[in-house]
Amino acid sequence: MAGEITLRARMARPYMATANTPQVAYLLIEATPGQIVASVRTPVNVCFVLDRSGSMKGEKIDRVRRAVARAIDLLGPQDVISVVIFDHRNEVLIPATSVTNALDLKEKVARIRDSGGTKIAPALERGLREISSGDPNALKRLILLTDGQTENENECRIQADTARQRGIPITALGVGQDWNEDLMIDIANRSGGQADYISQPDEVVEYFQSTVQRAQATAIHNAHLTLRLVQGVTPRAIWQVIPLINNLGYKPISDRDVSVALGEIETGGGRSLLAELLVDPRPSGQYRLGQIEITYDIPMLGTTGEKSRADVMMQFTSDSALAAQVDPPVMNTVEKVSAFKLQTRALQDLQSGDVAGATQKLQSAVTRLLNQGEVDLAQTMQREITNLQQNGQMSSEGQKTIKFGTRKTVKLSDLDVPEELRIKNP
Repeated sequence: MAGEITLRARMARPYMATANTPQVAYLLIEATPGQIVASVRTPVNVCFVLDRSGSMKGEKIDRVRRAVARAIDLLGPQDVISVVIFDHRNEVLIPATSVTNALDLKEKVARIRDSGGTKIAPALERGLREISSGDPNALKRLILLTDGQTENENECRIQADTARQRGIPITALGVGQDWNEDLMIDIANRSGGQADYISQPDEVVEYFQSTVQRAQATAIHNAHLTLRLVQGVTPRAIWQVIPLINNLGYKPISDRDVSVALGEIETGGGRSLLAELLVDPRPSGQYRLGQIEITYDIPMLGTTGEKSRADVMMQFTSDSALAAQVDPPVMNTVEKVSAFKLQTRALQDLQSGDVAGATQKLQSAVTRLLNQGEVDLAQTMQREITNLQQNGQMSSEGQKTIKFGTRKTVKLSDLDVPEELRIKNP
C-alpha cells in the first residue's frame, strides 16, 4: 500500500561549490506518515512509575495525581494501565488492567500520599513486570517521574537495558532541581525512550497527557532507514533531530551504505534525521549522491515490510552566489545540532576541570542560539557563563535547562497529534 510514509531529502546548501578538496554536506531526511495512518488509533499499555517520596509533598504530588487522572481520561477499554508508586519501598497501586472503569482507577490515584526516601531501580523492575503482563500487542510505554537522587544508579541502568530488550521505551522525567539529569538521560537512551526536565509542577499534567496521546498516534512500527551513497560520498554522522537531538550512530553495511534503526514513528511528529556527509570534488553539474530507503510495519493495518524511497541530489556550481545559498530551515537545524554539540563538549570540559574551555564553547553556543531565535535559552546559557567566570561552576537549574533545552528542536509536548485524540484543558 503506497502513501503511508513520505520521504523527503533536503540539502542545507542546494548548491555546492566546485573545489579541489572534499567538502562537508548536511542532508535533512524527513519521514512523514501520510493521511492514511493519521487516524489509526493504537491500543497502548502504559505504566506510570511515580516518586511519592517526602520531597514530593504539596504541589508536586498534587500535580502528579491530576496528571495520572488526565491520562486515564484519554484511555479506553482497549488500553491497559498500571501504576507503581515508590519511596524507599515500592507498591503496585494499580496492577495492569484494562481501562473499563476510569472512576475507580482515578479514586485509587487520588489516594497517593508522600512518604519516605527515593529508590528508583526496584520500582522500575516492578513497573516492567506489570507492563509485561498486559496486552502483548499494545504499544508499551513506561513513564518514570522523580524529583530526587537515588543510591542504586547502576541497577537503574540494568533495568533500562531490560526495558529495551522487551521493547518498552522509558519516558524519564525529572521535576524540580534535586535529581540526576545524567542518570535520567541514560535511562531514557538505554531503553530507547526520551528524557526531559520539568521545571514547574504544573507541566506534569501536560507531559503525561502528551505522552499518552503520542503513543496512541504511533502507527508506524519497526521502521528502519538505509542510506546508500555513491562512490566519493562518505557518511560521517547521523543525528536524530525530531523530536529530540540525539547522535544515532549507524551500522555500516559497506564503505558507503549505512543503516539506522528508527523503531516507532509518531503520526504527528514524524521522524527527521540530519546526516553529515563528506563529498569528494566534482565538476559543475547535477549529481545523484545516493538513495534513502525506509522499511516499516503498520500492525493495525496488517502491513509489514513496506518500503519508501527518495533520491539524494546535489548541484555543483562555480557560481559563488549560488554556492552561498542555503535552505533556511535545514541550516537552522544544522545550527541547533552544532549548539547541542558545543554544550555537550563544554560540560565535558567542565567535568575535567577546564573552565576556560567550557566557557569558550558555551559562548559559541550562545551565538548560534541567538541566530536561531532561541533567546530565552541563550540568556540562560549566558547567565551560566557568568557563574562559571565568577564561581567556577554552573547552577543546578541552569545546567539542567541547558542540557535539555539544547536537545529540543521541538518540545515533546508540542508535537502534533490527530485532532480526534486531543482533549481540551479543563
